[in-house]
Amino acid sequence: MKPVSLVRGTMVPLPRSDVDTDQIIPKQFLTRIERTGYGEFLFYDWARTEEGEPSSDFFVHDPKRQGAKVLVAGRNFGCGSSREHAVWAIQDWGFDAVIAPSFGDIFRNNCVNVGLLTVELPDEDVARLQEMAQNPGVVVTVDLEQQVVVADDYVFEFDVDPGVKERLLKGLDPIGLTLLEVEAISRFESTRPAWLS
Repeated sequence: MKPVSLVRGTMVPLPRSDVDTDQIIPKQFLTRIERTGYGEFLFYDWARTEEGEPSSDFFVHDPKRQGAKVLVAGRNFGCGSSREHAVWAIQDWGFDAVIAPSFGDIFRNNCVNVGLLTVELPDEDVARLQEMAQNPGVVVTVDLEQQVVVADDYVFEFDVDPGVKERLLKGLDPIGLTLLEVEAISRFESTRPAWLS
């Protein structure tokens, strides 16, 4: 995966709490084996009218929101099932970071594994960012190295697990982490008894 250090771009507000992974991407779209092609189904049920037509009232079909890099969501974002497809859909649509007061644990871990930055901020800071994000032209910067979110004259500091920070900055997914230990693995394999082969 590519390293994550700085995310800069416009924001999309999603002031809803307890958004689960089935709402992020419904189950009928989980038939692909690739990690790509899910973006068009992001928030599928919310982004369409009762007749199934694309709704311009929801951001995925709003031309002013195209190219946004940061999703600003409510509490417990990504709760529910463990489907990785929810993270893939968010990333495939174009988001590089999600800011919320809290995340589902499995969702947050899945984000780390593919390089989607999650930032937890207090409710009042998220509310301020959602308010600013009502204007589709407001640009936000999420700086992982400095652990700050900057928008207009506001600077919000955030905490991040040091191990997660290092993995994201270096672009290390679980396979990349394993490859860091390839020499130790080779040494172990060369001394292992033949009967264990």
